[in-house]
Amino acid sequence: MQAFHPDEILVERASMETPMFRRLRRTLPQVPFKILKEDTTAGGLARGSNSFGTAKHRLIVASHKGEFLKKCPGSAGQVCCNYFVINFASNCSMDCRYCYLQEYLSENPALKVFSNTGDLLREADELLSKHRRFFFRIGTGEITDSLALDPYTGFSREIVPFFANQPNALLELKTKSDCIDELLSMDPRERVVVAWSMNPQSVIELHEQDTASLDERIAAARRCQEAGYRLGFHFDPMIEYPGWDDDYKNLIERLFASVDWRRIAWISLGVLRITPALKRTMRERFPQDSLVTGEQVLCPDGKLRYFQPLRVAMYRKMHHWVRYAAPTVKVYLCMESREVWQQVFGYAPSCEKELGMQMAPAVSTS
Repeated sequence: MQAFHPDEILVERASMETPMFRRLRRTLPQVPFKILKEDTTAGGLARGSNSFGTAKHRLIVASHKGEFLKKCPGSAGQVCCNYFVINFASNCSMDCRYCYLQEYLSENPALKVFSNTGDLLREADELLSKHRRFFFRIGTGEITDSLALDPYTGFSREIVPFFANQPNALLELKTKSDCIDELLSMDPRERVVVAWSMNPQSVIELHEQDTASLDERIAAARRCQEAGYRLGFHFDPMIEYPGWDDDYKNLIERLFASVDWRRIAWISLGVLRITPALKRTMRERFPQDSLVTGEQVLCPDGKLRYFQPLRVAMYRKMHHWVRYAAPTVKVYLCMESREVWQQVFGYAPSCEKELGMQMAPAVSTS
């Protein structure tokens, strides 16, 4: 995976006294830093950024003014896994061609990291302390990659020790990178899961630009497992193409030959899903990409997916291959209907809390 090297770093003056700023200065000494004038805000610069792709070449360091922690929005009419998200950054240094951030951040595409991490931790501590009887599964990868910038920001040095001491939460760090060196010297105490989005190498080369290769992801997962972390894997988005089944089967065999499935917290399955607006953006940015020409149907939540019989067939095959290698690991579907759940697993969770709590028993809440 190539190192991150922005053209410049713009810093709000209020962020100059933060650990985040000092770490970036130390880890990116060759990049020019520009301190913004008192009357210039990062928010205004973000809205004035150019296209989604070019915005990735300039990093903005600013304080976050709103809430850091929120409920995952899910998708209307689909089974949700009762997930919560922490947004410590916005946009991503990678450029996957199917990325939904192309639509979600279309009006504010700037690549930003938030410097007021102390406020983030205080907000999380208040929520978790107030609801000790409730189990929280929290991720940091909703509008950014959890680890791609970690060698420069060192954010994991703050978030991992905090969650390692929380009795009623699991933190998931979800990535397409191999940037895990900062994690290896910390003790997660069974409270931190490091997870990877997984696809065959052919899919990575075609559709997941600037990400780690499959070999790099598997090697990083093995190193994290050896350091005491539990793992997660998200086969999402699964992409259908001639020979997809052989490629995904081989991927699963390679993965489970390298990691101990008994130390896997969960595996999710989800097919490619995009909105009509995202498809238009993809067609503008990547007109030759095969993802914009494949057959999909509009589902009740407004997203385009493969025909339901095809999705069910793909999920059944994947579930069979995973079960052969990992008999009892938790497998769930991401943003799918109860009807699809029934056809794949023979049951559907009664509500999002039921599915969320199925992730909890592996960790003691004492």
